[in-house]
Amino acid sequence: MSAAPRPRDPYRWWRAALGLYTTLFLGFLYLPLVVIVVLSFNNSTSTGFPLTGATTKWYGQVLNSADLLAAFGNSMAVGATAAAISTALALLLALGFRHGVRGQSLVLNLILLPVLLPGIVGGIVLLIFFGYMEVRSDLWTTVLVAHVNYVLPFAFLTLYPRVHGFDRALEEAAMDLGATPMQVFRHVVWPILMPAVVATALFAFTLSFDEFIRTVFVSGHDRTIPVLFWLLVVDEIAPYLPAMAVVIILVSTALSLAAFAIGRRADRAT
Repeated sequence: MSAAPRPRDPYRWWRAALGLYTTLFLGFLYLPLVVIVVLSFNNSTSTGFPLTGATTKWYGQVLNSADLLAAFGNSMAVGATAAAISTALALLLALGFRHGVRGQSLVLNLILLPVLLPGIVGGIVLLIFFGYMEVRSDLWTTVLVAHVNYVLPFAFLTLYPRVHGFDRALEEAAMDLGATPMQVFRHVVWPILMPAVVATALFAFTLSFDEFIRTVFVSGHDRTIPVLFWLLVVDEIAPYLPAMAVVIILVSTALSLAAFAIGRRADRAT
């Protein structure tokens, strides 16, 4: 007796097309990163193919360059400061929105406005504003304000759902036991929200560290690492640029993964 024929899969071609699309999508997304990594080890004075050998000297040149280290330090310092300010403001706004404030919808729209504006438009608006106010372009004035303006909406959108989902019954129970509002925040609210706040700060730091469009309009003499990288690309295609790009990618990826891991922990805690 012959075996019954296997039923025909009506979605076989759709699955094949989806697999092909996924492969092409991931290839276009990650292949340039692979090329950059390969070129960073190319023992050639010109950036590009063909490969003439393997070397790590370009990484040594990047790590020993005074200009690159200074720009890297500027990005780290501005990023940490912008992340701290943005996260603190986002936490205060999220806590305030839990209780309702007058003009809350207007404040929310103003917070989210930088997300809707294209980066080049935001940079031009900041440039005109600082020029009108006669504020000299500097790392700790115009650049820091531009980064906080850009990072704050993302910090708020990241932190607000976690604050909004906080069980207020815990606060009410603590107040029923005689705790003051400050004690409730210190001993009940803050320990539960701290992982979310740390994850938000790391995410905000990553955004500030990689910010270029608005920064290039308001930067003064001191450069951040994205601005310096752009200037080096415009002036000369130096052979150490791929190695520099890999270092930037590693820093951003490590911080993003740390923020994601801490954010998962915050979700479980909430």
